[in-house]
Amino acid sequence: MTAETTGAADPAEAADPAEAADPAEPAVTPDAPSPRALARRRRRASAARFWREYRKHRAGVFGLAALVLFVLVALTAPLTVGSDVDSVTDAPGQPLESPSGRFPLGTDQFGRNLLGLLIWGSRVSLMVGLLAAVLSVLIGALIGITAGHFRGWYATVMMRITDWFLVMPTLVLAIVLATVLSRSLGTIVLAIGVTTWPTTARLVRAQTLAVESRPYIERAKALGGGHWHIMSRHVLPNVMPLILAQTTLIISSAILAEATLAFLGLGDPTVVSWGGLLQDAREAGSVSSGDWWYLVPPGVGIAVVALAFTLCGRAVEAVLNPRLGVSR
Repeated sequence: MTAETTGAADPAEAADPAEAADPAEPAVTPDAPSPRALARRRRRASAARFWREYRKHRAGVFGLAALVLFVLVALTAPLTVGSDVDSVTDAPGQPLESPSGRFPLGTDQFGRNLLGLLIWGSRVSLMVGLLAAVLSVLIGALIGITAGHFRGWYATVMMRITDWFLVMPTLVLAIVLATVLSRSLGTIVLAIGVTTWPTTARLVRAQTLAVESRPYIERAKALGGGHWHIMSRHVLPNVMPLILAQTTLIISSAILAEATLAFLGLGDPTVVSWGGLLQDAREAGSVSSGDWWYLVPPGVGIAVVALAFTLCGRAVEAVLNPRLGVSR
């Protein structure tokens, strides 16, 4: 008997064409996450892994806790001490009062509360240090990546300029810029930022040369990847850990540089900063008269913040590059 007499259908004809899957096409499940969801998941996993490794460094955790405390104090300064704490005409105390219950850190030469000035000055010192460090790292990263990618005469010129900045005293260049330009916070940020980038440029260029020697860079160029694609999609993600670690290390140097310039009288006289408080204490003769409460608190604040950023920077560098063997 034939299939027609028995009523049995041909297996090829019985199959639904819509259900017949093409073996060349990958199976798509309705519950599969989107590429963006996968990217977010990977970023969350990477951040969790980074924090897990960071917590193993006790010094880094201590530095981070100190920074969080200082940042909270600086952000809440308008609520805790008020914006008129630097007013000379409405000073609540007598000049150079020693620490007491009313004034835990004493008063300055105008009778202002030094504890309030110290809290208010943390806003300026932290802001200037952060902005100057970001400007320095941006300049250094841009020059380092482009010099490592293009090479040739461009790299030669950029590296000779970098060498010139390296051999010149950074503080002297910053003093010259702060003297020539107007006295403002923007001038301080610019003076520090444009004089502290050479170290970052050298490190980033060395890392860029190492990245561009890898085989996948050659494949990207062979597939038609342009200069911008190579630098932004392949080089920058690989040098970003170095840039991040360098930023945390430069912030401490920037805060010290801001305090030095303010101590030398090159800062903005209309704002209160830790370096400005030290300069006011020097002018008031606190060193010779023994008014320690005018000198010690700003100096301790500068030292603690600079140490905290340094500890965080070393911990970040150890997590992102375990081969350094930084102690915990």
